[in-house]
Amino acid sequence: MSVALLASLAMVAPVSASPSADPDPSKQKRSVDAQINQLREDLHETNADLANAYIALRTTQARLPGAQAALTQAQAAASRAEVANAMAAQELEVAQANETKAQDELAATSKEIRESRGQVAQFAAQIYQEQGFGELDMAMTSTTPQQFADRIALIGTVMDLQGQSMVKLATAKASQTAQEDHLSALRADSEKAKRKAEATLSAANAARDRATAAKAALDALAAQQTRQAATVKAQSVAEQGRLAAAQAESARLGAVIKARAAAALRAAKIRAAANAKAKADAAARAARNKSKGGGGSSSGSSGSSGSSAGSSGGPLSAPTTKGWISSEFGMRFHPIQHVWRLHSGRDYAAPCGTPIKAAAAGTVIEAGYNSGYGYRVIIDHGVIGGVHLATTYNHLRSIKTHGGRVGRGTVVGYEGSTGNSNGCHLHFEVYEDGNFVDPRNYL
Repeated sequence: MSVALLASLAMVAPVSASPSADPDPSKQKRSVDAQINQLREDLHETNADLANAYIALRTTQARLPGAQAALTQAQAAASRAEVANAMAAQELEVAQANETKAQDELAATSKEIRESRGQVAQFAAQIYQEQGFGELDMAMTSTTPQQFADRIALIGTVMDLQGQSMVKLATAKASQTAQEDHLSALRADSEKAKRKAEATLSAANAARDRATAAKAALDALAAQQTRQAATVKAQSVAEQGRLAAAQAESARLGAVIKARAAAALRAAKIRAAANAKAKADAAARAARNKSKGGGGSSSGSSGSSGSSAGSSGGPLSAPTTKGWISSEFGMRFHPIQHVWRLHSGRDYAAPCGTPIKAAAAGTVIEAGYNSGYGYRVIIDHGVIGGVHLATTYNHLRSIKTHGGRVGRGTVVGYEGSTGNSNGCHLHFEVYEDGNFVDPRNYL
């Protein structure tokens, strides 16, 4: 793994899942799941440990925007709840102050009523003691007209004071009744404000708890992302070693097949030259016999080289007809290494254990385990149509045919996911004169 690659892993872009793009969490999840599934397809030729670590990292990264949005929403809700709680507490304080003020006013009115009642009671007691004639007697016993007038004026003043006390008492009683009603209403308001304050306080506490939980969830995801990024980095370093070994093995195998191809093509040319010479000699003999008047004739027919076309119409048959084609031959951008690489074959995705058949008759030249390709079988088909063809069958679960001649359709192994593989599939390769070609050219 190059330094540039390791640096690129630190800047891996998360799976696109912006909560603002679609507020529906279920739709967000479906979108992320679809992207992760596509990522699994892109990594099916990658070592399972690295692929799983990278997918876990990308999954965590996809969850981060949602966690951040949840935290933002929870913090906003907590702020609103705090404001509502403060307002409710203020309303309760005002209601309690109004209730206290009303209680004080009622107490003052009650005191005033008690004093007025005392004055009225004094007047009543005096009238009772004097049998209601005290003032008149006092006036009639006056010795001079001036004394009589003064006493009559005093009696009027006393009676006015008594009347005023009665009016004051009646007014105070009416005020007391109104104040008692007002106090009852204020007490109801205070109780309502108290219940509201308790509810808003509970809501604020719950909102703070949710915000705290959302913050903890986001922090946990961030820590998980850090751990997973470290795992991906470590696995990527290991993957570089596996890729180097696979490239070396590919180069070795390519050299072996090229050498066999060169030998087969030379042999084919020699056979073709011998066949041409034999035909020429036969034609010369036939001409001589004819000139001598010989009546013999040759009716032999020359055979044609190469394998018959299969049901697919090409010289090679598909190694399996089950499952589906999960990846074609061609250049691929590796989502972890951020480089373009040749996908050197055609992938057949089918259940592990599916029988894998030889694409044409030939000789098994290698069969065994390789760290990158897993269990694989390599078949040399010889020269077909003027070119040398060889096929490889990779990531097998097990091998059935380890050597010798095989016919078209012979089961050589069973589909699996060994080596650098992230799921059951067959990686099928075709070599033309020792070079990779698109298998579809011959199927």
